[in-house]
Amino acid sequence: MLNSTPKSEVVYRDPIVWQRADPWIYKHTDGYYYFTGSVPAYDGIEIRRSRTIDGLYDAEAAVVWKKHESGPLSANIWAPELHFIDGKWYVYFAAARTSETKDGLFDHRMFVLECADADPLAGRWVEKGQLVTNWESFSLDATTFEHRGVRYLVWAQRDPAIAGNSNLYIAEMDTPWSIKGEQVLLTKPEYDWECIGFLVNEGPAVLIRGGRIFLTYSGSATDYNYCMGMLTATEDADLLDPASWTKSPEPVFRTNEEASRFGPGHNSFTVSEDGLTDLLVYHARDYKEIVGDPLYDPNRHARIQAIEWRNGIPFFGEPRPGRQDRA
Repeated sequence: MLNSTPKSEVVYRDPIVWQRADPWIYKHTDGYYYFTGSVPAYDGIEIRRSRTIDGLYDAEAAVVWKKHESGPLSANIWAPELHFIDGKWYVYFAAARTSETKDGLFDHRMFVLECADADPLAGRWVEKGQLVTNWESFSLDATTFEHRGVRYLVWAQRDPAIAGNSNLYIAEMDTPWSIKGEQVLLTKPEYDWECIGFLVNEGPAVLIRGGRIFLTYSGSATDYNYCMGMLTATEDADLLDPASWTKSPEPVFRTNEEASRFGPGHNSFTVSEDGLTDLLVYHARDYKEIVGDPLYDPNRHARIQAIEWRNGIPFFGEPRPGRQDRA
């Protein structure tokens, strides 16, 4: 839980890391910030760390896992997240058998890596296998959080009975690599801004604060139409009841053409070095027009900016440039 309201604007390097889509920053109890994200080649998982957020810019990256030559872990390694659970490190990510599509969709499934060593950059990572859900279909973008002693998984998946690419689901976890019980639909693309190019709800991220649980996500195609939505529940609610969640009818973060920030989304949350400012981590491009498939344009850069709080609700404003130094 991030625990205070920012007293003043905090401005970081922009971008914080070049060519890293789906950025994830986690501040550990050792005082380090750990960063991971999708590498442009989609061929493995790397982690870097720094005592400061700005230091992530040129921190040395350790490749902790590489894709297989064939099989379900051999293509399109997407959106890794690093978590520390019960004394061990875990990476959640999506992988496919092939880069080809069928009926417009890739063949992604969710997978988990585990590291029992203290140092996740140098430690040994073990494949825990596929994170199996209630049915077998395109699935990705797993994230996890704990609330009142219960660990939950939230992820994006295609339901063959629902039109579109992916919806968001939640389930309780019984281990860091498995769920128990039924998965519950939280949101599907329904507003116009979630349905441009593709019908997409993906990239969930959770922020718990001030008696509420905020679940952000991204919608539409991965070009300049990509944007963020948000669900909200109270901390006393049954999080497995869809009725506990209220969905914002408008996007909460979207393209800012004047600032040349296009397609912001697939975010995560962290906190400033002094612990006083909550931070939004996201990716965005510097330009609107893309040649070819947006998924293979490498210039979704990792960016970060302060969150403003208004009446207990996070206000993200617009994507805005940070410091442009390249030291």
